[in-house]
Amino acid sequence: MAEIAIGDVARMSGVTARTLRHYESIGLLLPSSVGDNGHRFYGDPELLRLQRILVLRALGLPLAEIAALLDEQRDEVEALREHHARLLTEQERLGRIAATVERTIRELSQHGRNRPMTIERPENLFEGFDPSAYEAEARERWPEEAASSERFTAGLSPADLERMQRETTAQIVRMADLRAAGVPVDAPEVQEEIDALHASVSRMWIPDAMAFAALGRMYVDDERFRATYDRVSPGVAEYFRDAMAVYASERLE
Repeated sequence: MAEIAIGDVARMSGVTARTLRHYESIGLLLPSSVGDNGHRFYGDPELLRLQRILVLRALGLPLAEIAALLDEQRDEVEALREHHARLLTEQERLGRIAATVERTIRELSQHGRNRPMTIERPENLFEGFDPSAYEAEARERWPEEAASSERFTAGLSPADLERMQRETTAQIVRMADLRAAGVPVDAPEVQEEIDALHASVSRMWIPDAMAFAALGRMYVDDERFRATYDRVSPGVAEYFRDAMAVYASERLE
């Protein structure tokens, strides 16, 4: 197969050229050749490596760990078998989460938005969720915020954690209802929800305008968060992001 220019690789993979250059700068994915004009080109080995990078990113691994795994594994087929097994495990876990959210929607719908919410088995709200999957990455990407959050959660009782999880689930459903009703993201009722979200986050770490808006973008950019939110209602992750951007601009700057 002939070498492929970076722009074509970006289009076929969905990875931006800027990200590909970043992967090159950290030694994660080097082009097979560089033209006199500086254009990057990629051959079959590089495309296969990129596929593996994207698979491992989808599984939530940070780039440093991905680099170490790829450098250790030399047998492409065996490596892909391992990735495939992990993907099937993740698929099963996401299926449990989807069933959990679906069950919660049914329970909430039975009570209505303006009536007290009671859950017969609160533990069912969290079936399939594994917060530890995000802890290592959070410590790597946001060390100070992660440390503050861990100090806060360490002092919580199981009942406190259950209550917080219940509140989060209920808020996602309320935001999905507002979006379905066509309520603009800058409407008072939406911003009231986002104010409650900001207050909840601030118990663990205090986000400024830039950090809070970035958190909203992560709900969309991080496939794990987006999948969880959008299983309640497709598009609700973007609704959160846009509403949080309004809140950050109008209340935090």
